[in-house]
Amino acid sequence: MDTRQSGIPDGAIVVRNLQKSFGDHKVLHGIDLTVRRGSILALLGPNGAGKTTTVRILSTLLLPDGGEAWVNGYDVVRQACEVRTSIGLTGQFAAVDLYLTGEENLLMLGRLYRLSRADAKRRTWELLEQFDLVDAARRPVRTYSGGMKRRLDLAMSLIAAPPIIFLDEPTTGLDPRSRLALWALIKDLANNGATILLTTQYMDEADHLADWIVVIDEGRVIAEGDSDSLKARVGAEHMDLTIASGSDFALAQQMVDGHQLQADPERRVLTIVASHGATTLKQVLQRLEDAQIEVESVSMRRPTLDDAFLFLTGNGSHGNGTDRIQEIQEKVRYG
Repeated sequence: MDTRQSGIPDGAIVVRNLQKSFGDHKVLHGIDLTVRRGSILALLGPNGAGKTTTVRILSTLLLPDGGEAWVNGYDVVRQACEVRTSIGLTGQFAAVDLYLTGEENLLMLGRLYRLSRADAKRRTWELLEQFDLVDAARRPVRTYSGGMKRRLDLAMSLIAAPPIIFLDEPTTGLDPRSRLALWALIKDLANNGATILLTTQYMDEADHLADWIVVIDEGRVIAEGDSDSLKARVGAEHMDLTIASGSDFALAQQMVDGHQLQADPERRVLTIVASHGATTLKQVLQRLEDAQIEVESVSMRRPTLDDAFLFLTGNGSHGNGTDRIQEIQEKVRYG
């Protein structure tokens, strides 16, 4: 019997005012988000922002302290069993048995999901083929590369063909080739109708995969939109100024105050928003020359999602709460 509730907001995943604390530390201050069916949503934020906590609540591994959330139309608290039958979950580390073969891992999980022996075997070989693991199917997983283990881990989360998939930093620790291979698999899943909520530390990953991006910081949603709209908040163009090693980098930072977006002391690079193109460049270079600071090189570029992320989340030195959100809104309005 379908026990999904009527009257809830439409979406594969719907979150309203989600709150969670651990002791005196409040991790989620009231998260709101909606993931439409068949799409990929990337949840971005600095370490400790609440990404993994959100995923753990939505996958019924944690109970929220307040708010509501529905996954596939089921309430994550009152209908946890129904939620679990609707989802697949891949965490930050591959949850596979290293001493079993890839085939045995999948068959075991299929049986745990109460698939018949025939269905478990059929599904196992479908996934081994889909994830390019047929040649390694009967090898112990301890002999697999990191990328192969991650592919097997993702395959295991799909053994019951769930409509909704949670991927918590799925490509952490992978080499570039393995990351690209996993990206292709994730895209293929979405193209075939799966709904995916992805957390990641890699901005290029979100840029490449996500239809919609939600940025959280200190347990609050501070921005959302598609990749292009988030980049547009930063400005039309960026300039990277490399300060010569014989010049005072700290003084250079002071001289570009008001334009600065990011500073990289190790590379001695200041990144500024060129809100008025060549006019901004001329003003900044004149300030630096007046301060007797030598600029080694200048390059112009379009803003990236990394720039948008840093612009929105700052460097962690800001306060939290309403003041922080107002500060961001002012940056967007006047920056």
